[in-house]
Amino acid sequence: MRLALAEAERAPLTGDVPVGAVVLGQDGAVLARACNEREATGDPTAHAEVLAVRRAAAALAAATGAGEWRLTGCTLVVTLEPCTMCAGAIVLSRLDRVVYGAPDPKAGAAGSLWDLVRDRRLNHRPEVIAGVLPTESAALLTRFFRPTDY
Repeated sequence: MRLALAEAERAPLTGDVPVGAVVLGQDGAVLARACNEREATGDPTAHAEVLAVRRAAAALAAATGAGEWRLTGCTLVVTLEPCTMCAGAIVLSRLDRVVYGAPDPKAGAAGSLWDLVRDRRLNHRPEVIAGVLPTESAALLTRFFRPTDY
């Protein structure tokens, strides 16, 4: 989670909301990392989770030479509970587990508002581990949305 927090700290430099994500391989090695880049790129889908998933799939494909996109055995670590778009990407990429820091009661799709990632109607349901370093994760968001004047 600390690596994801470090990624999140980079996002405000481009005006992006401080969310960071890291994808770990089966062996625990970092496959990919990302922060939100919507403002930086003008891409509404450039959430940290989606970017990290894309980069991890590309890393696996390059390593295997087989064009493998399934992230079976991998873990996504993200500072904020994924939204519905990111939850969809998580399910479709076949990640085994999602670890997140702060819950998102307004848009969370891994247990707070919705629970898309564990919907029994879907063909893949990753394990969800919530509340890892939630105070640190939430503090980044609070500072971004409510900056203090000194």
